[in-house]
Amino acid sequence: MSRSKKKSPRTLPPTRKQKKPLSRGAKALLGAGFLAAVLAGLLYTAISQYWFNPGEKWIDRTYAIANQFHRVYSAGWEGANGAIGEAYLYAVTGDTTIKNYHLVTHDLRKMINGTWVDDRAWVCLAEMYWWHFTGRTNQDLVIDAANRYLEARAQGRLSSHEGFWSWYNWPPDAGVNDICITNTNMNHMISVACWLYEATGDQRFLDDALMVWNGDGTTPGVEATFYRGNGVWEGKPGLAAFGKQLPWEGTGYCSIAASLYRVTKEQKYKDIAVATARRIMDPANGWVDSEDYYQIHMDGNGAFVHYLLDAYEIAPEELADLPGKIEKMLEHVWTNHHGEATVVLHRDYDHGIRNGWNPNGGEDGYGVNEVGTVHAQSQALRAFGVFTYFKNKK
Repeated sequence: MSRSKKKSPRTLPPTRKQKKPLSRGAKALLGAGFLAAVLAGLLYTAISQYWFNPGEKWIDRTYAIANQFHRVYSAGWEGANGAIGEAYLYAVTGDTTIKNYHLVTHDLRKMINGTWVDDRAWVCLAEMYWWHFTGRTNQDLVIDAANRYLEARAQGRLSSHEGFWSWYNWPPDAGVNDICITNTNMNHMISVACWLYEATGDQRFLDDALMVWNGDGTTPGVEATFYRGNGVWEGKPGLAAFGKQLPWEGTGYCSIAASLYRVTKEQKYKDIAVATARRIMDPANGWVDSEDYYQIHMDGNGAFVHYLLDAYEIAPEELADLPGKIEKMLEHVWTNHHGEATVVLHRDYDHGIRNGWNPNGGEDGYGVNEVGTVHAQSQALRAFGVFTYFKNKK
C-alpha cells in the first residue's frame, strides 16, 4: 500500500535567447530517433506475443499488463513496483528489451526517492532484484541502493522514539503532521538491508535488519511489538489508507522474515513467514474469498501476492498449496470473476487492471477503483510477474 504525493507547483523556466532553427540534418536525426522508438515499441509487442513460450498464458498475460504499464509509467515508487514485476518476468524470458527498459532507457538509478521511506524501499528493492536476476554483477545498482538506504538512515528515519525499533517515514524531529504511522511498508527497509548485506558483505546492514526485528536487548523490535504468534500480527487499527498500522494484517512481514531467513538461516524467521502466510490465506480467518482467494477487504495490491510468494520461496513444501491459491486469485482478476464481476477487474482493450480485486468493490485501501493507472497497473504487473516466475521456474 502506498499513496499519492502532492505534485510540486510548476514554475516557468528562465528566459533564454531564441535558438537557431534546427538544420535539415538535425531534423532528420530527430525523425529517425522517433521512428526507432516506435519500432522498439512494436518489437516489444511482437516479442510479448510470439517469441517467448507462445501459448503459456501467464507469460502472455504479464506482457499484456506490462504494455499498459509502459504507457503510463512514472519514475517513482509506482514505476519501481512495476520494475520488480518485470525483473521476475525477465528471469523467465531473458528478454533484453525488458532489461534495457529498466536499466537503460528508464534507468532505475534515476528514480526519485519520494517523500515516505517506503517509496525509496520499493526503488531499492527494484534495483536489488534487477541486480540479482541479471547475474549479480551490476554493482552500480548496489551502490545506488546503498546510497539511498544510507541517506535515509543518516536522516534519522531508523529510530526507537515510539518505544520500539522501526523504520519511520520521517525523522522524530521532522515536525511533519502525517497521519500514516509506522507499518510493514516502512520496514521493507529491513529487506533492503538484507539484500545489501548479501551484495556487499557489510555487517552494518545486517546489524540494522536484526535490530529492527529483534530490538537491541533494551528496546524491543517489531517482532516483540506486533507479533502474537501463530501468524497473528496486531497493530493500531484504522483505515488502510492511511492510518492502519499493519495493512494486510501483517502479511508484509512474510517478505521481511523471508529476507532475514535467506541471510541468516535462522529457523524462527521461516516459521513466522510460514505461519503468517497460512493464516492470511485460510478463508476461515475472513481475509480472502473461499473459492478465488482474492482479498475481501483490502485493495488487490500486487505487493500482497509478492509477500506471500516470498514466504513460499523459502518454504515450498510447507506452503505447497499457495501457488494454486494465487493462480485462482489472478485467474479471477483476468476473467472479471469468471464474467460475473460488477466492477471492472480487467479491461480488455488495453489490459488495464483494477487496483481492488473484490468483484463487487467496496474495499479499503488506496486508489481501489483505479483501472490501468500507473499505481494500479504497476501493482498488477508485480503480482503477475512474480507469479509467472514461480509458475515457469525450472
